[in-house]
Amino acid sequence: MEIQVLGGLSVQVPARTLRLGTPKQQAIFAMLAVQPGQLVTASELVDELWNDCPPRSAVANVLSYAANLRRAFEACPSGRGIIVRQRNGYRLDVPPELIDIFCFEAERSAGREALTAGHLDEARVLLGRAVTRWQGPMLAGIPLGPVLTARTVAAEDERLLATELLADVQLRAGRDDLAIPLLREVVARHPLREPAYALLMRALYERGDHAGALVAYDEIRARLSTDLEVAPGGDIEELHRRIAIPVPTPVAVAQPGRPAWAMRDAAGAAATEQTRQLKPVDHLPRAVADFVGREDVLARLLAETRRVEERVPAVHIIDGMAGSGKTTLAVHLARRLSARYPDAVLFIDLCGHGEKNRVEPATALVTLLRQLEVPVEQVPVEFEAKVELWRRELARRRSVIVLDNAASSEQILPLLPTEPTAVVLVTSRRRLAHPDVAPSQTLPVMNPEESVDLLALTVGRARVDAEPEAAAEVVRQCGHLPLAIRLADARLAHRRNWRLADLAEQMTAGAPALHHLAQEESTVAKAFAASYEPLPEPTRRVFRFLGLYPGKRLSPSAVAALTGLTVTEAHAALDGLVDRNLVEDLDSTRYGLHDLMRQYSVELCVRTDSPSDRRLGLGRLFDFVLEAALRVADLLEPGVVRAQVTHVWSGHPELAEALGESTAEWLETERTELVTMVRSAHEAGFYRHTWQLARSLWRFCYIRGYYEDIILTHTAALAAVEAAGDVDAMAMVNNYLASAYVRTGDNRKALDHLTRSVALSRDSRDVLSAARYRANLAAIYWWSGQLTESVELGFECLRDYKVYGNLGVPILLPNLGLALMALGRHKEALQLHRRHLAWARTNSDEFHLLNALSHIGTVRIRMGDFRQAARILVASLALRDRTGHRYAEAEVHNDLGIAYRGLGRLVDAQHEHEVARRLSIASGERHVEAAALNDLGRTLRAQGRDGEAAGMHEAALRLATRIAHPYEQGRALAGLAEHFAGIDSAEARRHWERALAIFRRMGVPERLEAERRLAET
Repeated sequence: MEIQVLGGLSVQVPARTLRLGTPKQQAIFAMLAVQPGQLVTASELVDELWNDCPPRSAVANVLSYAANLRRAFEACPSGRGIIVRQRNGYRLDVPPELIDIFCFEAERSAGREALTAGHLDEARVLLGRAVTRWQGPMLAGIPLGPVLTARTVAAEDERLLATELLADVQLRAGRDDLAIPLLREVVARHPLREPAYALLMRALYERGDHAGALVAYDEIRARLSTDLEVAPGGDIEELHRRIAIPVPTPVAVAQPGRPAWAMRDAAGAAATEQTRQLKPVDHLPRAVADFVGREDVLARLLAETRRVEERVPAVHIIDGMAGSGKTTLAVHLARRLSARYPDAVLFIDLCGHGEKNRVEPATALVTLLRQLEVPVEQVPVEFEAKVELWRRELARRRSVIVLDNAASSEQILPLLPTEPTAVVLVTSRRRLAHPDVAPSQTLPVMNPEESVDLLALTVGRARVDAEPEAAAEVVRQCGHLPLAIRLADARLAHRRNWRLADLAEQMTAGAPALHHLAQEESTVAKAFAASYEPLPEPTRRVFRFLGLYPGKRLSPSAVAALTGLTVTEAHAALDGLVDRNLVEDLDSTRYGLHDLMRQYSVELCVRTDSPSDRRLGLGRLFDFVLEAALRVADLLEPGVVRAQVTHVWSGHPELAEALGESTAEWLETERTELVTMVRSAHEAGFYRHTWQLARSLWRFCYIRGYYEDIILTHTAALAAVEAAGDVDAMAMVNNYLASAYVRTGDNRKALDHLTRSVALSRDSRDVLSAARYRANLAAIYWWSGQLTESVELGFECLRDYKVYGNLGVPILLPNLGLALMALGRHKEALQLHRRHLAWARTNSDEFHLLNALSHIGTVRIRMGDFRQAARILVASLALRDRTGHRYAEAEVHNDLGIAYRGLGRLVDAQHEHEVARRLSIASGERHVEAAALNDLGRTLRAQGRDGEAAGMHEAALRLATRIAHPYEQGRALAGLAEHFAGIDSAEARRHWERALAIFRRMGVPERLEAERRLAET
């Protein structure tokens, strides 16, 4: 077995290369490979894969990736026992000599020792072997986190040192002919590397090329002056003087005790320090290796950038027909500009080709800010605040931003910078016109010479030169469109025995598709047809139906459901389409369809397949997806969801097996696809599937804190049930919409929807559901500050307990208990929460168990039992970590902070409040954010940081006012009153009066303290 990391990542086992799976899976193996024999913990792997913002399923995903890797290795005899599961992590059990980076390091060290001992021949062999192990950048193509980035940077530095050391050895041996190519390669890749330039100048000088040595000096001096504003180091200047004014003594750069490979200077140190401070980011996709032509367009755009870049941000819009190479040009130009704009290179696909998946500016801003490594908790909710933060971050950096596939000027305007520190490259199929944006640059097709050059890069210059007329005919039939030429290239690359004339003949004889490649959108469709037409009809049918799939990541089982095939048949068809480059293999289990290819697929399906066949396929797909989601929902809500969603699936038995084991993590992985599926089902008129799938996803989204997904899916569901006229379903959907709105602090909408639920269900035969909707009003009343109404309704519902049955306990008790606690009726509240806890234990319901614990802890805090409260709240959080339930997690952290404050643990309290605030922002729970701000203010005041505390209360007041949360408004006013008490008694009194008015209206115990303090002022 051989493990290679230098130039990419691969594992060679006897007779084949082992497949390592998805990019994240490869990153996990890379972490093990660079630390052989060492334990790498799951938490370290999570930090590497997601750095500062891991998803909630991060640990589960890591375990899944690692299990896939272990299975891949154990499938071959030499790989068994290689990846060892150990405690809370994994270890790669192989000797370091099987991994090329460790072989490189050993050979480099041995070569250096041989040189020190004066054994030039041995040093040359060892260092030469070490340097030739590199086949490209270390771990090329692997997503790198902090550990792997540091490892690759260190390894690259060692590579440069080894190369310079080898060049020094060659010079000592009189082989300047071997040293010069090595050094030219180094300075080409690292134009600011002074030790390499010093060696190059020495090599050219000793060869007798004095002019070449002076040219090398001019290059490094100009680069250092332009890029770093420093002069070359003393070693280079001394060498330059020797070259410019020859002296009889031989040139010797390496001084005693300071060999050439170890030279360092102030400029290098300054560059290193600058790099550390700037921390550049690069999110460009990999540029195509065969970029040719477009020099006139590139020159024009570069010149325009230089002309305006000191005054305004340069914004270039590149439009053109499908397949003309807009994105390729933009990425290439971004690479060219990155030397002048080194701090950030960003890329986002705005998906402007279709309405459904179009990226809205607010979503794009979040993605771009995350690319700049802005922590998610610092990204504001309001759109205008996002824009302001984005432009402020850009003003601090010299950046290049590629906005790909824009739909309109309105889509990109909020994403444009305001300071002349950035270049923006926009691509679009439309000509965008707006007064604030410069006219677009229309990208034409390639000229004949460029087209032939592009063809030659893939099929080989020799084949093109041997058949120039046939090559010209091929690119002419492609309409000189880059995408079409690349499709032609692919056909030839897989048929090495074909001549260019054979392809040219096929494109002209009875195949009019490619003849029309010069006509805008149809040109791409005809180019795709060259790969589509040769397919057998069953595979073509699969391709046509792929365009109907609503999401972006297709599984073989979903394709089987869509097409009516078995999973095996669907998998085989997908593999055939991958071979034709019509479908992309995203990983070993998912496939993707490019948006242009999707449009082509839809056109074919509409033209070829009947409306009834298309609807039948979509119906099978929605049936399959609904069954898969229901199986997980049934685990999360046993006995509840199946009573509301009466779905009977009659799919193929093999599909049932393909579903496998139902887990919440499957929903986590497929969540985005499923949300899209709900909206697509509504648009296609599958109303029953729409609301039933939305309902099946509700519990998972609720306990994981995906409240925005609930709003998206249930808004579509509400439209569907209203269109279908299903009154019972309307009542249910309104109820679950209310659950999301109350968690995100929109009490008015929550109350509106829940009131509609109650009204719609008044005459329903589903008495239990109707009673639940009415009981849920108690929670809305509590959040709205109507505590008396909440308690009255809660007790009224308790008197009708028989209507609810056993399942009524977790609905009635928690809400009533919270309202009683807020009114100061602590013993009654504690009794109800204990009954809730007993129910949860009896029914083995972990979700209600952790919620009952957290509610008991909250009451204990109000009763002054801080030690007991902290113990209970920590247990509740531990249970959340174990189960993956995220519901009310931010509230529990905030309550734990209050308990710690009561115990005098102020640093711990501050930490918990800050965690609560961060989590509440991430989940959109604005009422919790307001509470966390208020309690953080109280803790800061307890620390003597009164000014900072006032700032927290002011922020809480603004937020609580915006979301109409009276209780936190009152607390914020009370906090500000305490702040003004020793500064401005009139202002303090004014705040106490406002707080007291709120507390009296709510009837909460805080009114007593407010009355006392007001009397004192």
